[in-house]
Amino acid sequence: MTPSDDSGSIARHGPGFLVSGVIAFAVDAGLTSLLTRALGVPPVSARIGAIAVAMVVAWVCHRRLTFGVTEAPTFAEFARYLAVAWVSAAVNFGVYAGALFVLPWLPPEVAVAGATGVSMVVSYVGMRFGVFTKVR
Repeated sequence: MTPSDDSGSIARHGPGFLVSGVIAFAVDAGLTSLLTRALGVPPVSARIGAIAVAMVVAWVCHRRLTFGVTEAPTFAEFARYLAVAWVSAAVNFGVYAGALFVLPWLPPEVAVAGATGVSMVVSYVGMRFGVFTKVR
């Protein structure tokens, strides 16, 4: 595929990417809340479980809503997706921590917003060119 063949892919994928992210966030936050408040699970343990479930939900959403994949899912695709998701999460945390280290006066919420923006780019590029490589 030449660069000209790929023009507009962000415009095509963007709405699905955002909707998929919102759904995954809702699952993560909702499940964390359910586990901690209703079931008394410690917050860190609850978050680990919620993130795991949200990652699976995000994979399914990105397959259909972002990239319109119609072929059956494979374990290899899921493994690639998990690799991209964990790299994106590490980038998010690294940018957040780095921003607060370099700019200690920066409000944490601003650092979260910036880190999320950077990790969204990493996530999209990883999914588009590393996970869902056959889409247009």
